[in-house]
Amino acid sequence: MNKRLHKWFCLIFIFILFGCAKEEAEAPQGILSKSALREQETVQPDKPSNGNNLEIKGRKIIKNGYIEFQTTSISETRSRVNDAVNKYNGYISSEDETTLDDRIQQRIVIRIPADKFDSLISEITSGVEKFDQKHIEATDVTEEYLDIHIRLRIKKETESRYRQLLARASTVKDILDIEKQIDELRSEIESIEGRLKYLENQIAYSTLTVTFYEMISTPVGFNNKFKFGLKNGWNNFVWFLVGVVNIWPFLILGLIGVISVITYRKNKKIGKLGKRRK
Repeated sequence: MNKRLHKWFCLIFIFILFGCAKEEAEAPQGILSKSALREQETVQPDKPSNGNNLEIKGRKIIKNGYIEFQTTSISETRSRVNDAVNKYNGYISSEDETTLDDRIQQRIVIRIPADKFDSLISEITSGVEKFDQKHIEATDVTEEYLDIHIRLRIKKETESRYRQLLARASTVKDILDIEKQIDELRSEIESIEGRLKYLENQIAYSTLTVTFYEMISTPVGFNNKFKFGLKNGWNNFVWFLVGVVNIWPFLILGLIGVISVITYRKNKKIGKLGKRRK
């Protein structure tokens, strides 16, 4: 009896093993449901296959500079700046000119290929004896540049895995869950790519801000003082009008209040006179 029971148990156990193996082998590839989600959970977005082995050639440096100096001819200096910018394949991103009481001043922001940065400064400042200001800064962004590349590779590898799952998914729930993950990854990838593009532009092109000015000789006689007084008086009058415009609602309210008080007192006085006549 014991031997028969033992044989039956062995047969049942074999059938169970065979059934499990058959179910595993015959599982439809197009239907993922719970198994797809389990596989989806195994995707490690922060652990790429070889992301940490990325190599970056050379240091990634961002150069920025600011120089300010006086010139004897603002037009000649501007012409020299334009020639230097064209020579080194740069471009002017912004500029402005200001006329003050004692000087005419120009401020120019130049973007120049990084390897031409020092040459540009030397050519622009040729003949300058004294700088009012001169500040050059070089920032090493190699670590950030490498980190962005690794993060971008990780996100793209993870997106590829999700797309493989999406191709095998068949239920609506699986498809929606995976597409949601893909949309979030795509948004992150575009953000990282935008930051990388900006960083690469800053590395490739250095920024130099140049401010130069020419002094204006101004006589200190009576006529000059009179003109200066007229100018200041006009400027003060303009600022007064601006101030009035800014507070016009309060002026109207005040005027209404004054008119109301005067009207009230006038009516009150007329009322008293009427009573006396009666």
